Amino acid sequence: MNNYRKLTTSIGLLKRRNVLRFPFSNLEFERKYSEQLPRITTHYTIYPREKDERWKDIDMERYEEETDVVVVGGGPAGLSAAIQLRKLAQAQEKELRVMVVEKAADMGGHTLSGACIETIALNELVPDWKEKDCPLTTPVTEDGFSFLTEKSSIRIPILPGMPMYNHGNYVVRLGHFVRWLAAYAEDLGVEVYPGTPASEILYNEDGSVNGVATADCGIAKDGSPKDTFARGMAIKAKFTVFAEGCHGHLAKQLYNKFNLRKNCQPQTYGIGLKELWEIKPENHKPGRVEHSVGWPLDRHTYGGSFLYHVNEDPPLVSIGFVVGISYGARALNEGGFQSIPKLTFPGGCMIGCSPGFMNVPKIKGTHNAMKSGMVAAESIFNYLTDSEYEGSIGIEPVTYEENLKKSWVWKELYASRNVIPSFHSPLGLYGGLIYTGLFYALLRGKEPWTFKHSGTDSQQLKPAKENKIIEYPKPDGQISFDLLSSVALTGTNHDHDQPSHLTLLNDAVPVEKNLAVYDGPEGRFCPAGVYEFVPAEEGNSMRLQINAQNCIHCKTCDIKCPSQNINWVVPEPGGGPAYDGM
Repeated sequence: MNNYRKLTTSIGLLKRRNVLRFPFSNLEFERKYSEQLPRITTHYTIYPREKDERWKDIDMERYEEETDVVVVGGGPAGLSAAIQLRKLAQAQEKELRVMVVEKAADMGGHTLSGACIETIALNELVPDWKEKDCPLTTPVTEDGFSFLTEKSSIRIPILPGMPMYNHGNYVVRLGHFVRWLAAYAEDLGVEVYPGTPASEILYNEDGSVNGVATADCGIAKDGSPKDTFARGMAIKAKFTVFAEGCHGHLAKQLYNKFNLRKNCQPQTYGIGLKELWEIKPENHKPGRVEHSVGWPLDRHTYGGSFLYHVNEDPPLVSIGFVVGISYGARALNEGGFQSIPKLTFPGGCMIGCSPGFMNVPKIKGTHNAMKSGMVAAESIFNYLTDSEYEGSIGIEPVTYEENLKKSWVWKELYASRNVIPSFHSPLGLYGGLIYTGLFYALLRGKEPWTFKHSGTDSQQLKPAKENKIIEYPKPDGQISFDLLSSVALTGTNHDHDQPSHLTLLNDAVPVEKNLAVYDGPEGRFCPAGVYEFVPAEEGNSMRLQINAQNCIHCKTCDIKCPSQNINWVVPEPGGGPAYDGM
């Protein structure tokens, strides 16, 4: 029996005369559904347990741990902050407990980057890193930059000072570097906990941040507790440092609660796709770095490719492609200087790619992320050791942002602030290249103006009727491969019997808005085949199927959904990709 289902108004849906009207559209949809069909979303963040009879007798008390500082995220930024805190404590002979919680099952397991990194921050953090078995063993020996057409390439000279000048940098598999940083941090006394995703922010009575809670486990797909249910831990801290990486799900909550994006432009994103290839020894040139722009993208689409020769046996090259999510997908912050939010709030701060310190013209952010963590650590340590603040709760480390603005990070990002927006002029790629040559390479961003971004990435999607269908060539099994085979190489795994961590604010929106207007973009902007529109069990309609077990944690869906109906949250501990040095 079909019934009309009452929908909440939290995302702007109104029920009138059995017709659902979307205030953000002039379209109307009539929604019918079967009581027999299961919900798509069963996660407690959408359907609270307090209203679910199945949870009424479950013990929800959390075990509590107390620490001076908890860092959420064990990437380069988070580990650099933890290392700097412990080094400062040791230098002044202070007792200081520092914890790092990381959602990947193994440190570096969720890290994916090119990567060709500058060592300026590492030189400051670990001056003798070359003597400590650090995996930076491939110095750049050769640079190349090309403009590609479908059948040819045009070499573009790279001069010192240009964004793609990489001499002095190192090619590295960033996951291996993160693993090394984690071991170094533990040697200093940092407590590092992989496989421990932070799922909730804890607050004091005055609204200041008081730490985080780790994810529960033992929850069935329908949202009910299993016999194996175990409550996550509450980690209460004097300072909480959020280093979740690009588009962190807890950072989103902080932006809203403390209005941190009030005085900045919207963040914009790009997706980075990468493969590791073993090549013939005679073709291998360790330290060679190649970048390109142009084909296969049109001139109005920002993006390009990279190819890095890694000094390893067997001979490997890192091959990747980056494209702006305004046109398709995601994985890295591209907003730059204009999109940096307020970095502090009562009880903590954000560092690294969580707020977004990537220098997009260089395609580099690791050095800036690490430095931001170090500056935050210095500020927090000063508050912790200042007798004036002894016994205080919810301290806002405002000196972190003040000092970061005086550092080389701020200077670098300010100088490159107009490069990416210049590619979005009517001249597209050509205008961006000209602007970069005139104002970045020559003037280092000293022009007295700052370009704005054109809005959020979710606002860039056009209705299907305004676009032509793109016919992509089928994988040949030689240099191109089908999507699911590629996903299998990531080692991605999630327990099937758990609520989908890809939550929908409303189950009706994918079909009635996204499919009807945009032809179901969920099935295209996800790089892992998570979203599929399949025939419904009843009638001639379609329904959205979410294959959450395939999710590689890129968060493209959360960013790009035109109705902003998808909210990515952490899955149960240990879930996600298992990259080995990506």
